[in-house]
Amino acid sequence: MNVRTNQRLSKATMLSTLRDLRAFFFWLAHLPGFKSHIAYADADYFNLSDKDVAVARARREKRVPTLAQVHHVMSTMPADTVLERRDRALIAFAALTGARVGALASFRLGHVNLDEGYVEQDARSVRTKFAKTFRTFLMPIEGSARTVFTDWTRELERDHHWGDDDPLFPATEMGLDETGSFRAAGIMRNCWSTTQPINAVFRRAFERAGLPYYNPHSFRDMLVRHAMTLNLSPEAMKAWSQNLGHADVLTTFTSYGSVPTHRQGEIIQSMSHAGGPSPACDEVAQALATLQRVIPGLGGSSHA
Repeated sequence: MNVRTNQRLSKATMLSTLRDLRAFFFWLAHLPGFKSHIAYADADYFNLSDKDVAVARARREKRVPTLAQVHHVMSTMPADTVLERRDRALIAFAALTGARVGALASFRLGHVNLDEGYVEQDARSVRTKFAKTFRTFLMPIEGSARTVFTDWTRELERDHHWGDDDPLFPATEMGLDETGSFRAAGIMRNCWSTTQPINAVFRRAFERAGLPYYNPHSFRDMLVRHAMTLNLSPEAMKAWSQNLGHADVLTTFTSYGSVPTHRQGEIIQSMSHAGGPSPACDEVAQALATLQRVIPGLGGSSHA
């Protein structure tokens, strides 16, 4: 029972807690003074049933924004002050790149090449996952995102005279108002030290637009789902995957490429009205027939 909410603990919480307890008692079993009383096998007591483990590990459908929603969010964001323009550019840049929140907090102007339309995710100074270095080209999404981001970088260079080593999305400078209270006074010449302010920007932006909050990471799912609607060639999908920093396109599909349930239903139901096999099915059948000729025994029924 959760002592704070007085609710029953979820199976996922129970699984996580028991896993830590199991590791602790397994470690305890080899220590002097304990190993004569605790056996390694005793740690197996801290296990859920197979059924409860399956419930705890069940994957739920992710909440992912649509491109239309993100464009709506940007259209409702004010742009009168430098902080408001920074926040709007941050949302636009996340939609154009799918960059992780740690990277968003650490990009510098020198990582951006607007002429060739890419940003360099250099692990020497950008906080990328697994310290991976890769290049991300601005995604081909419609709307004003690219213009908003371009205007922001030009403003930093032209109006603030910032250079390559200055932050792309600077932290907020705090000052005092007439009453002696702290207030946001402008931008500082350094990056955010944590990701919390970025999440706060996203939360405020979606709430202002009257939409539920979507965190920065959900934009990666959004871009993959968008790519899946474009009927890309295998080569194009591989390029899209690399743009997100994935070495393997299967990572893109397995981690971000789930089909929403409503879309799953639309696809399955549309098949009943297709009136026969599609050209894609014919191509698969021909490829299998070719493989069967090349590899004797392929397609046998003994191990189907």
